[in-house]
Amino acid sequence: MASHWKAGRFTLQLHRPLVMGIVNVTPDSFSDGGQHADAVLALRHAQTLVEQGADILDIGGESSRPGSPRLSHAQEWARIAPVLQETVRWNVPVSVDTYQPETMRRALDLGADIINDIHALQRPGALEVVAASKAGVCLMHMQGDPASMQQAPHYADVLG
Repeated sequence: MASHWKAGRFTLQLHRPLVMGIVNVTPDSFSDGGQHADAVLALRHAQTLVEQGADILDIGGESSRPGSPRLSHAQEWARIAPVLQETVRWNVPVSVDTYQPETMRRALDLGADIINDIHALQRPGALEVVAASKAGVCLMHMQGDPASMQQAPHYADVLG
């Protein structure tokens, strides 16, 4: 097993679990109820997370709660850009929670270290954007998309 993870500007040691502090810059977040939808509030929350020991900051602009609406790249970018511009200057790895290739590209160009994709790089162009970078990657799986993922999800064999 690897003892470290190269993620953008950082080499993260894996001798212990790492804590990813979540900064949802969304008005409809299922985890914080939209408390950090404003950039100033999101930055204050991010600073608190770092002070409390978060190893990584994860910035997201689109809610993935079941039934949530999809955003355009422009809408997502407008939410996360001000937070990302500031946090990439801090001495902490910054992850961007997005499945949109254009948001990935712009975030990486701005200095993001990790891409956290709830669609596991399945959108056309996403794999190419990440492969061309030195970013770390977090991948998730879901059946369908947030609008449909809770409509009778079923797995026959998760290990086979």
